[in-house]
Amino acid sequence: MEHTSDTVYEGKMLHENSYPQRAEKYTEVEIGGSVIDFYDAKNKVIHETKKSNAVEQAHVWQVKYYIWLLEQNGVDGVTGLIEYPKLRETEKVILEEQDREQLSREVTEIEIMVAQETAPSRISRKFCQKCSYFDFCWSGEE
Repeated sequence: MEHTSDTVYEGKMLHENSYPQRAEKYTEVEIGGSVIDFYDAKNKVIHETKKSNAVEQAHVWQVKYYIWLLEQNGVDGVTGLIEYPKLRETEKVILEEQDREQLSREVTEIEIMVAQETAPSRISRKFCQKCSYFDFCWSGEE
């Protein structure tokens, strides 16, 4: 669904225009169904750029998940940086042991949910309207 999302497209443009030198230094990594936009393999740092005007916990957990994914695939010692060009701020992200435990529980819950015959009930939250999967969840609604 993300390939048709205006929000994802805007984020991609922000990545490319805010840090044009990255294409030479960093690589995109596809792992476990996720795509890490910029990974500095030499220094083991994930760079995530956000177009948001606010630092959000969802951004932090996204990067923690990426770190966890790399660890699950044998890459240890990874940290993350979330960059907010509009705010001119950078947030460092480190994965703690309790984060690993929480992510493991969350992934298990998602795997159970995906294996079920029927989809869970929709939730109606403000942030849903900005999600690239909005149309998928709300298809068929008047």
